[in-house]
Amino acid sequence: MTAYSVLWNPSKDLLSIGSFTIHWYSFLWLIGLGLAYIIVFRLYRRQQIPMEKFEPLFFYCFVGILLGARLGHCLLYDPGYFLSHPVEMLLPVRQTIDGGWRCTGYAGLASHGGTAGLMLALWLYVRRTKVNIMRVLDNIAIATPITACCIRLGNLMNSEIVGKYTGSDYGFIFVANGDIFPRHPGQLYEAVAYFLFFIIGVALYRRFSHKVGTGFFFGYCLTTIFMFRFVVEFFKEVQESWEISMVSAIGLNQGQLLSIPFIIIGLYCLLGGRLCKKWGEH
Repeated sequence: MTAYSVLWNPSKDLLSIGSFTIHWYSFLWLIGLGLAYIIVFRLYRRQQIPMEKFEPLFFYCFVGILLGARLGHCLLYDPGYFLSHPVEMLLPVRQTIDGGWRCTGYAGLASHGGTAGLMLALWLYVRRTKVNIMRVLDNIAIATPITACCIRLGNLMNSEIVGKYTGSDYGFIFVANGDIFPRHPGQLYEAVAYFLFFIIGVALYRRFSHKVGTGFFFGYCLTTIFMFRFVVEFFKEVQESWEISMVSAIGLNQGQLLSIPFIIIGLYCLLGGRLCKKWGEH
């Protein structure tokens, strides 16, 4: 290790008492969701949306994000294995060699799947509560980057989704992964970027609060997060070995390909697409 590199080897456990353990990743996921809950609660109250319509929102979001992120990882990154082990897609368990089961937690969550799951959950929420769909999407979008920031910090604590070797003395040495040379801390790059996107989004809301319900903030969120995700993937290792041949063939990995549709949708909403005007408030 040089004076310019960080020897990264934190414990994955935040707290352990007997057989009870709280992992950093789970804790940061909950912190991210909790912050989003508080932010959207305040937005609903400020916009005088009845609180009885806010109450079911967290349940829909939590289930949609978790199921979407889990199914997204299983079906987009390793469908061969998980389609033959469907129980492991939905439950945080892994089948052992001797045919038994062990609890592993959800080892694999995909942000693209989580985003798709969230949008489906919000559609169901809107059908129940009759709150305008674009207003809901805009309010959720204002809070989303801070949750994404917390999730990437969780990935950093787990030493997962690591970057490529920097080829210099700068970077993080992920000891838990057996590294001896520094890599790009891609998780930290994303966490910092998403935090900045959140701060900018809040500033935009304070100045252009009248745009809530037009799709503007939803478009801003999708465009900034997935454009940055597209770029930062060039500095990250692929998540699955089969992506190596994909990168060799087209120069892009699975995460980048999946980001493109979200970028297009984001730009469409950010620029005031026709459907946003149709579905928005008048």
